[in-house]
Amino acid sequence: MTNNTLTHSTPEAQGIASPAILAFVEAADKDIDSLHSFMLLRHGAVVAQGWWSPYAPEIPHVLFSLSKSFTSTAVGLAVADGLLSVDDAVLSFFPEDAPKKVSRNLAAMRVRHLLSMSTGHAQDTTEFLFRRRDGNWVKAFLARPVKYKPGAHFLYNTGASYILSAIVQKLTGRTILDYLGERIFAPLGIEGATWETCPRGINTGGFGLNVKTADIAKFGQLYLQKGRWDGKQLLPEAWVEEATRFQIDNAPNPSPDWVQGYGYQFWRCQPQNVYRGDGAFGQYCIVMPDQDAVVAITSGVSDMQAVMTLVWTQLLPAMQPTPLPADDTAHTALEQKLASLQMKVQPGQPTSPVAAKVSGKRFVFEKNDQRIKSVTLDFAGDAGVITIRDASGTHKIACGRGAWVTGMTAFDAQFPRRVAASAAWTDENTYTIELCFYETPFCPIITCTFDGDQLTYQFTSNVSFGPVERPPLVGRKS
Repeated sequence: MTNNTLTHSTPEAQGIASPAILAFVEAADKDIDSLHSFMLLRHGAVVAQGWWSPYAPEIPHVLFSLSKSFTSTAVGLAVADGLLSVDDAVLSFFPEDAPKKVSRNLAAMRVRHLLSMSTGHAQDTTEFLFRRRDGNWVKAFLARPVKYKPGAHFLYNTGASYILSAIVQKLTGRTILDYLGERIFAPLGIEGATWETCPRGINTGGFGLNVKTADIAKFGQLYLQKGRWDGKQLLPEAWVEEATRFQIDNAPNPSPDWVQGYGYQFWRCQPQNVYRGDGAFGQYCIVMPDQDAVVAITSGVSDMQAVMTLVWTQLLPAMQPTPLPADDTAHTALEQKLASLQMKVQPGQPTSPVAAKVSGKRFVFEKNDQRIKSVTLDFAGDAGVITIRDASGTHKIACGRGAWVTGMTAFDAQFPRRVAASAAWTDENTYTIELCFYETPFCPIITCTFDGDQLTYQFTSNVSFGPVERPPLVGRKS
């Protein structure tokens, strides 16, 4: 790479056959539902990259728990700056927020225990942070019982990552986003990153970071280069090694890539010496030191193991120690495939005899937990338009026929966000709309089934932190 720009190369020049990468992409299209973006770096150069439209290289993607690895990096900088040690007591940073009675285990909790998810809690603290009425998440965390001796028991605990963020902010007077922005993001050319905050303005740490796929790749490359970038040591090599090595046993787990050990907000992987940061529904930064490679992936999957298994079986074995002969034909085929990637549009018919009967009619719902008040469908133009009125306002979404139509909506969200929609008649009485919130993993389906003066509305998500299917609602023509 030159300064903060990644260089590009053919796969063959970096020891990978183009057909192997093509096989990976085709297998992902066939067996994984669905990848959103993919970048493969070998020997510091991008050898393949693709985005499934409407996902795009310039659009940030929410990282969920992949944010944790960035939080670990901020702690590493603070340690390098002499602001703290991983052996410092957690309570030493927040004496004003300590509970009246401090347990022996809470007093024994150190920064390293936050980093390695070995705080001693028997339950993830995150939901208790959200419940705190005064917005003091630190106090909520410290109030939770610490059942086990810190360092002895692994529990994935997003609240611990938040406390790391709070510690760094207290010591630096800056959010970890600002701290990383100057020290890491600016040198790497990471621009436009955003990070959610708690009610008191502290970055959430364990989730909430939004960056582009290339930014994930750069972050992985920085770690692959042991903290060095463009001739400068941005992050101590000792921290990179400490953060990514085995720190604690994280078994048992039915998925093999979640029992290989945990570092400092990084996971160890099945293949020897491979590690990763990852986030819910398939956000990955995979670093392969022995192969001198990085894989960055965003996706919306319910089976995160399946994606990694595909990397281990398709990509990793294809990495050869020396360059391969040029293969222009195979490389062209790969480039054409990568350039034409697209999320599957909603299949079905463009219209139905029912369309004219229901177009422009408003269907009203009785009070419900989804807070949906009315739904109207219009079929006058090239794209259908669904208008949903709920407790937060009125939301109009244009839906492409055999294509994605992009727009903005605050439907099913606290703020406006990018959306793409594709819709079709899946039978004479059913209009099915696929939404793609393409800064996120979420691509829900709305099904509208008409029966005389009645509309049955059904919302089903591809992935969700709760139930993927919401109860059907029945509305009547007003």
